[in-house]
Amino acid sequence: MSGYTPFDSLTATAAALAVILSALVSLIGASARRRNVEMKVASVQDLCELTGITDPRALQDVFGPPDMGRVWRTVTLPEVMAARRPLGRLISDPLVDWSCISIALLSFFSSHFLVEGGLLVAVIAQAGGWIAATRLPK
Repeated sequence: MSGYTPFDSLTATAAALAVILSALVSLIGASARRRNVEMKVASVQDLCELTGITDPRALQDVFGPPDMGRVWRTVTLPEVMAARRPLGRLISDPLVDWSCISIALLSFFSSHFLVEGGLLVAVIAQAGGWIAATRLPK
């Protein structure tokens, strides 16, 4: 990279640490959303993040109307996973997050060009998930 040995892997290390932290935060948030669905108190934010549906009105087409407390008490986790769109997979799929973490950890021990390419894909996936999450209703 720079030709100066102490700084050759500094960027890759910073990127790997950022990917690990981002994926851990995403895993924690997604598990809290799943817990809300399992406890039968799924809100608009929970269902939008897990499914990737950005329009709250479209949630009514998929899951029916919410009850008086603006929560869906009849929705189950398998129904939510069946209604998942590609955006929902990018935002809250644990497989994506664990894959990013494993690639980032692997990059600490290998500087092969495929590992560095995988780290770049992991950075793009995590950044894309956070950017896509900004489109979700608050």
